[in-house]
Amino acid sequence: MISHVSRRETLIGLGAVSATASARAITPAGNDAAALLDRLAWQLLALVPERATTLGVDTGVHAGLRRTLEDRSPAGVAARQQFLRSGLRDLGRVSRAGLDASMATSLAVTQTAFQTALDGMALPYGVATIGDWRNTPYGVIQNVGSWLDVPQMLDGDQPVRDKADAEAYLARLAAMPAQLDGETTRIRQAREQGVVPPSFLLDKTIVGMTGTIAAAAKTDGPLVGPLARKAAAVPGDWTTQAARIVARSIVPALERQLAELRAQRAVATDAAGLGTRPHGPEWYAWGLRAGTTTRRSATELHEMGRARLTELQAQMDAILRKAGLTEGSVAERTISYQRRPGIGFPDGDEGRRQIVAYMQARVDAIRPRLPDAFRKLARGHLEIRRMPVAQEPGAPAAYGGPGTIDGREPGKVWVNLGDPSIHNRVTIPDLVYHEGIPGHVWQGEYAQRLPLMRSILAFNAYSEGWALYAEQLADELGMYADDPAGRLGYLMGLAWRAVRLIVDTGIHALGWSRDKALAEFIAATGLPRSNAVSEVDRYCAWPGQACGYEVGRAEIVAQRARAKAALGPRYDLRDFDQAVVDGGNVPLDVLAMNVTRYIKG
Repeated sequence: MISHVSRRETLIGLGAVSATASARAITPAGNDAAALLDRLAWQLLALVPERATTLGVDTGVHAGLRRTLEDRSPAGVAARQQFLRSGLRDLGRVSRAGLDASMATSLAVTQTAFQTALDGMALPYGVATIGDWRNTPYGVIQNVGSWLDVPQMLDGDQPVRDKADAEAYLARLAAMPAQLDGETTRIRQAREQGVVPPSFLLDKTIVGMTGTIAAAAKTDGPLVGPLARKAAAVPGDWTTQAARIVARSIVPALERQLAELRAQRAVATDAAGLGTRPHGPEWYAWGLRAGTTTRRSATELHEMGRARLTELQAQMDAILRKAGLTEGSVAERTISYQRRPGIGFPDGDEGRRQIVAYMQARVDAIRPRLPDAFRKLARGHLEIRRMPVAQEPGAPAAYGGPGTIDGREPGKVWVNLGDPSIHNRVTIPDLVYHEGIPGHVWQGEYAQRLPLMRSILAFNAYSEGWALYAEQLADELGMYADDPAGRLGYLMGLAWRAVRLIVDTGIHALGWSRDKALAEFIAATGLPRSNAVSEVDRYCAWPGQACGYEVGRAEIVAQRARAKAALGPRYDLRDFDQAVVDGGNVPLDVLAMNVTRYIKG
């Protein structure tokens, strides 16, 4: 594995390599795997420059990436396909002889990510990402699209420290209309093929985009507001310039996209899943493959979810009975438990403030216990932020990820505070451990010590499986020893992920309606209806993604059991966990190979 310091030196040394250079053949005499991976990484970042900003590597000779946006037009998709084909050719020509295990893993991981994405892009519609998790048959929907992505990036990741940064911010605003129009072209083409989202998703999207258009050019709006705050100490009339770009160029592009969404709504049905859509079963099979990094069938995953749910509800029942709740289903009793005094938070802004404070307290409480689970501690640099308001109606309760590689921007746990009632002292702890520490933010910092390509690429089953395993670690570290409410929430969270297997496959393979999916979800979890609606609608928009959580967790736990059996008294949790995070974000078959190497070592 390349150390953090040597990797930064490597990036500087490769600075003269153009991010847009065409792929070169790798000769047997020049099998420099590290150089190839870095070249491919910069080429990929040129195609998806927003990720360079998220990672904090859009600096120096790569500072131009901070000014541009991904091309989401049909031509942009074609360019990404060409990059993937060329990259796969070059990766296939690199000799593995003499490579250390870490570099061999990096090559295999990159090949898998590229091939999976290329296969997804061969489908006739939708968005197939390269090493990301938001794969969707619908290019613009309640939780997908430039109308959401750009404001969040500008708010959370785009730095504005000087004049050049402020100009880069304006350049990205100026690039947004083309990105929007590229999306609009693709969703229009999908409609012409008979593919439109379910009516209830379009209703959410239309309401959200209408609100974004109304607020777009305001000084405190989602596009101008971040610049107004960040550039306060930078001389120049940046806010006025930004508002002009938004009003003259971005709002008209949003209105064009909104008109297309309304055209889709006019022909939409309430059919929730892909089964009724052209090439739907084919798309869902790929979505499951991308979401789980396995070839498991929908039937197998559905049955896996049912069995896991039965096991978890037995544990929840024991807690509820101890609390004096003995009548009704497990879900009904968990609802009753959450209504008890002292469990919820006040309404309005005071409740939102208390929710964030409670989340921060959980982060602070687990930090001293992490040396019991890891040999080498990451920094765990994070902050808890409210999601952009426009995103909240279509978003989950929270999500998180690491900050920039150089540590200047912290990792973030974005919390949905549109409806504070979805959060309480039952549901918050496992959410914090999942999204923050030792979940996504924590694991992401280890991944950032690997070659740049490994920081870019992610695999849904590993990412979400690790975060779910992180919830289990919190329990094993004693975080719920004196917190029965939190432990009930932890079990509810695990049950929630088991239900995802059931509901996702029910919607897309078994033909379930949205109402049936909601009924199954609520009956199994006891989560509030508002939470259930957000979740089920997300499964409709991202087919297959929701299945990665429990599949990934179960595989990590299975590998841990294998390590215990093989090592006996030499087994140490700290060594196992370190091997898993140091191996980076990988497909599940590669995870098994990494654990085998750890056992032998």
